[in-house]
Amino acid sequence: MTAATDFALTPFFLAEPQPGLLPLAAAGWTVHRPQLAPGTTEARLVELYRPLADGVAAALRRGRRPVSVAGDCCSALGVAAGLQRADCQPILIWFDAHGDFNTPETSPGGFLGGMPLAMLTGRGEQEIPQGLGLSSFPEERVILTDARDLDPGEGAAVAASAVTHLRRVEDLLELALPDGPLWVHFDVDVVDTEDLPAVQHPAPGGPTAATVARVFRHLAATGRVAAVSVSTWEPDLDADGRSRDVAMGLLGELVG
Repeated sequence: MTAATDFALTPFFLAEPQPGLLPLAAAGWTVHRPQLAPGTTEARLVELYRPLADGVAAALRRGRRPVSVAGDCCSALGVAAGLQRADCQPILIWFDAHGDFNTPETSPGGFLGGMPLAMLTGRGEQEIPQGLGLSSFPEERVILTDARDLDPGEGAAVAASAVTHLRRVEDLLELALPDGPLWVHFDVDVVDTEDLPAVQHPAPGGPTAATVARVFRHLAATGRVAAVSVSTWEPDLDADGRSRDVAMGLLGELVG
């Protein structure tokens, strides 16, 4: 039986408020909108994600499924911290047009939003994981899918890691998933921009929304999706609401 779902919205992009996401918060959603103290982006993100981690852990302990919706992929670190606090050790399936596996040494521009999966697995910058009390997530429990846009050093790091990299999301339909609960991280920019155009870092190509929907229905049918994190579209680029509707429709395929 599928667990009831607890939704949490963190309307920020890398510690900067993103008020365009606020209309998403339906009745019953938790909204994390703290006043962040001045400081480095890393310190502010620790402050931002602590209540997210608390909420994820509390949901799991009540037998519910946490779903985090936020403006960037670094929020997955807060979700991971909550999973660990509740002693949940899932397989992570990371849907993204990018690898998010950069470190300060491999990143051409030093963009923090391109580093969360690396941080999660104990690579590179560790101020945020340490501030959240987060232990390194085992690489062999990570499935990275699509990641069609990798920086050169990042691509080499993925290839040399224990991460499973599926270049086509539909390959998940044939993959024998390891035992245990599933945590699905969904950066909406994995979807072809023909279907979901309002993203900050578009990458040509990628799966159609229909393909992602088919894969999400397959994962949902396992009955094993224990947690979901979503990195959203850019609301300021979504004047007609099309990208919002596509992304939230896909989330609905995964969690109902």
